[in-house]
Amino acid sequence: MGKPTGFIEYQRLAEVSEPAKSRLKHYREFILALDDEQASLQGARCMDCGIPFCSSGCPVNNIIPDWNDLVYRGHWEQALAVLHSTNNFPDFTGRICPAPCEAACTLNINTDPVGIKSIEHAIVDKGWEKGWILPQPPKLKTGKTVAVVGSGPAGLAAAQQLARVGHRVVVFEKSDRLGGLLRYGIPDFKMEKLHIDRRIAQMEAEGVEFRVNHEIGGGAAEAIPAERLLAEFDALILAGGAESPRDLPVPGRDLDGVHFAMDFLPQQNKVNAGDQVPEQIKATGKRVVVIGGGDTGSDCVGTSNRHGALSVTQFELMPQPPESENKSLTWPYWPLKLRTSSSHEEGCARDFAVSTKEFIGENGKVKALKLVRVEWQNGRMSEVAGSEVDIPADLVLLAMGFVAPIKNGLLEQLALELDARGNVKASTDGDGCYASSVAKVFAAGDMRRGQSLVVWAIREGRQCAREVDAFLMGRSDLPR
Repeated sequence: MGKPTGFIEYQRLAEVSEPAKSRLKHYREFILALDDEQASLQGARCMDCGIPFCSSGCPVNNIIPDWNDLVYRGHWEQALAVLHSTNNFPDFTGRICPAPCEAACTLNINTDPVGIKSIEHAIVDKGWEKGWILPQPPKLKTGKTVAVVGSGPAGLAAAQQLARVGHRVVVFEKSDRLGGLLRYGIPDFKMEKLHIDRRIAQMEAEGVEFRVNHEIGGGAAEAIPAERLLAEFDALILAGGAESPRDLPVPGRDLDGVHFAMDFLPQQNKVNAGDQVPEQIKATGKRVVVIGGGDTGSDCVGTSNRHGALSVTQFELMPQPPESENKSLTWPYWPLKLRTSSSHEEGCARDFAVSTKEFIGENGKVKALKLVRVEWQNGRMSEVAGSEVDIPADLVLLAMGFVAPIKNGLLEQLALELDARGNVKASTDGDGCYASSVAKVFAAGDMRRGQSLVVWAIREGRQCAREVDAFLMGRSDLPR
């Protein structure tokens, strides 16, 4: 694969980013894809390793060595076809995936891994530029109907796969725009929404019908009862995500200025889309504290800095990870190590092993946090005596992850069996995989597995589509 000696001759080349000072003035993407020559040389680094651990490290099992080799040889359209054979939306993953494939790259044992994500990014961008990405409508219609609840990556992947084999697919989305957390959870500076819009246009040309502002099973008067979908469609896929945020029930939680991250981030995306958002939560001139050290917390940091926050501090309950992993122990698995995002580089103080005990207010508004340092031993947390401290804060954003799908409404109306974590219970292997406890109802993505990555959602959407196709037709030619 690639050039046999390429990994010796060429160094890993990172994509170029716009300097922090200038990119903080806008909400556009700021990472530039590799040019043809750069991508070719990066593809040349893909060694003939025998067993491509990168493919098994990738949740959608991308055939990475093949498209690396094709890019190296200049066969871009073929590389795009190979990429699309396992991934419906490489334009999403090429921008926002953390790239577990690179952690699994054989080169990563003792040197820098192949820049797989940057090559993927370059392939799909060239595909759109050259007009190679076209609708693939079915040759025959089956007469079968499928309803998909949720238009995030799992729902979109399932819908596209099923439409391409001839089923009539209708996607229901409760929000005013399509894309789920891709649309309103991920800042535009990480992924501009035109990438969703042109995929939606492609899918509409393939026969997928989209209905926005359609809540299924909710408590609102205009919500559509879940039973109606069961009566009208031959199969129902639940891909509504895991939207229940983890809360922090400490004194002062109800103070003005303490918000969930998903109250904060979607508002800015709506403004970017041209909407008017009354009383938008703004970080301008404020001392911002972000609680939670993951990707959502990082997105809060980047958005706050673009608002013009006076300061941004991010706290994490867990201890600080090592700056680099012990590859002899972790490879080819995803390692626990300190990760610094582009948002952190734009300006942020970070602290670890810190717990919030209280939000302190004045006239109903948050003014400070009471913190305490913690120690971890044998998986148990204990407070460090005498370490309590108050720090000023005008805006606190809770970004501590999501615990489960929303139970009220859809899940309750269908009386679905849930697993121990509150997700829809459905297996991923064997007979009846992705099928829920209710006949002809399937589940995929975060609603089934809990909060996870976009690439995992795409995998589950594709695999679920195959199971639904087999359920409807008795067999399926869709890939698993």
